[in-house]
Amino acid sequence: MIAVKIITPLLVGFAVTQVSTLTTSAYLHRALAHKAVRFRPGLALFLRFFLWLTTGVKAREWAAVHRKHHAFTDEEADPHSPAQLGWVRVQLTNFWLYRRVANDPVTVDKWGRDLTPDKWDRWMFDRGPLGLLISTVLLSLWLGWWQGPLAFAFHIVSYVMLSGAINGVGHTFGRRPFTNSATNLHWLAMLTSGEGYHNNHHGQPTSARFGGKWSDFDAAWWLIKVAERCGLAEIRKLKGNTVSA
Repeated sequence: MIAVKIITPLLVGFAVTQVSTLTTSAYLHRALAHKAVRFRPGLALFLRFFLWLTTGVKAREWAAVHRKHHAFTDEEADPHSPAQLGWVRVQLTNFWLYRRVANDPVTVDKWGRDLTPDKWDRWMFDRGPLGLLISTVLLSLWLGWWQGPLAFAFHIVSYVMLSGAINGVGHTFGRRPFTNSATNLHWLAMLTSGEGYHNNHHGQPTSARFGGKWSDFDAAWWLIKVAERCGLAEIRKLKGNTVSA
């Protein structure tokens, strides 16, 4: 019985991580940072709301840090380069490496100048701790007074570790079909909604599709395609793009 009470919140936490990673990849990464897809306002608002509840991330900061990473990939100015810092350090300290750059208003203004905060950001989404608190309370009401916080803590740790793996492991080990320092790792893609096809992404950064083959596990791309079929998204068309074909 005790084992079940522990395993259940861990499974719930991991499920939350998977949906959060899917939302991060589809909205923050592909739509916001690279403008590879444009979601209809209603769907975009829903994705923003979910990210607020599960990550507390400020969208403008996330996009700015990521754009700087692409501008200086594995150079000294890269916010989280394993070539500069070592993949183990990036894996274990990715959160603090991210916060160091995200807390710099000059960087955010420069790389996120087109992402002006709207009323939803000012009233709700920029209040990250509030979203995290609400999620913890909701999970506690569902799972129990200690199982809820355990589930959310496991989610946060998993989310941060997977992000670190993309930036660290995903620039160190794996295949490089495109000429860049990022790599493709199928197992990592399966855990991160397609983010593990990192070499493909750096090879074609404005493509909404990261997987190169139909069999590649690119869950965020599948979500985007379903949204497009439902009239809720518009995918950026790229000529000669082998990744998004």
